[in-house]
Amino acid sequence: MKRLLAGAAALATAFVLAACSGGGSAAGTNAGGGAVAAAGTGGGTPTPTTTTSATPTPTTTESSPTPTPTSTKAAPTSTSAKPKPKPTPKPQPAADPGVPCAAAAAAPGTAACVDLSAHKAWILQGGKVVYGPVPMLPGRKGYATPTGTFHVLSKEKMHLSKEFDNAEMPNSVFFYPGDAFHTGSLSVYSHGCIHLSAGASLKFFNTLHVGDVVQVVP
Repeated sequence: MKRLLAGAAALATAFVLAACSGGGSAAGTNAGGGAVAAAGTGGGTPTPTTTTSATPTPTTTESSPTPTPTSTKAAPTSTSAKPKPKPTPKPQPAADPGVPCAAAAAAPGTAACVDLSAHKAWILQGGKVVYGPVPMLPGRKGYATPTGTFHVLSKEKMHLSKEFDNAEMPNSVFFYPGDAFHTGSLSVYSHGCIHLSAGASLKFFNTLHVGDVVQVVP
């Protein structure tokens, strides 16, 4: 009798358990080792759980560097410059040995030479005679023409000598105070000036400049 009651109790317990699960499999692991279904709505086919595995996007860690030139060609430079040719100096004319005025012959520009004893006069350019000798007459006794090396002081086309009653002195080139080359008589001595013919005085007037050397030798 006890054994019969125990069997009935076990059967009742199994019936209760079956009623609580709604006819489906209980949550957890079943006796057959199958997958456990998720709780559904009336025992439908359980939705399998999908495990999502995200594949990471590979990241490029290396970047190709831009190649840089290792050598730069420099612009060619001239290492040797051609020297400029030096200008050839113009040859200076040699001094005329027939002129007795060393200072006038050594002057770089225009100069005049007067030889009182020879009654001659010259014009020189760079030591070379460009005009003359021409005849001249110096100062008379008591009005001697000064000797030495002078320079042209002034020029006057028509000078009037106040000292000698406004006497005309055409083409006057003064080289000493009161004394000048000018047109005058070649037969009458002067009062210290250098008498020249009209043509010679014009040449001296047009050629000589203020500052030019005038040398008068005895």
